[in-house]
Amino acid sequence: MPRRSLFSTAERESLLELPKAEDERIRYYMFNEADLSFINQHRGSANRLGLAVQLCYLRFPGIILNVDQRPFPPVLKLVADQLGVAVDQWNKYGHREQTRREHLLELQGWLKLIPFGIAEYRQIVYQLAELAQQTDRGIVLAEALIDMLRNQSIILPAIDVIERVCSEALM
Repeated sequence: MPRRSLFSTAERESLLELPKAEDERIRYYMFNEADLSFINQHRGSANRLGLAVQLCYLRFPGIILNVDQRPFPPVLKLVADQLGVAVDQWNKYGHREQTRREHLLELQGWLKLIPFGIAEYRQIVYQLAELAQQTDRGIVLAEALIDMLRNQSIILPAIDVIERVCSEALM
């Protein structure tokens, strides 16, 4: 029997949503000189664009962009404009899985992020347990979980994992 979802469809979509307002995108996704220096160390327009987009997604909302996932067009355009490359260079990025993996490892080091693993899972369930005694609303727990992970510089897991953590904290 399938388990009941803690989140509505709208809540699921809102949890890891990218900024819709231009001023928010500028706040999160404008590169400083150090970022540009790091990005420009990589060869080829497609690699620089791909790395820079991954950097943006890791900074906010704090996720890894899936291989088959296209970036949010306004974010892609903002990044491409900053780098002076064409948006269509995205289509040439990451044909080699190894390139994307290497870029993600470099970005984790650059941003001082750690991946979400079993130790983080257990720790977050424990941390959420107190809040779970005060509410049975999954979205409240999920928002708190996401804030905790961001504050601890941990890459956010998939929504299904976030939901599982919240369910476990509610037990």
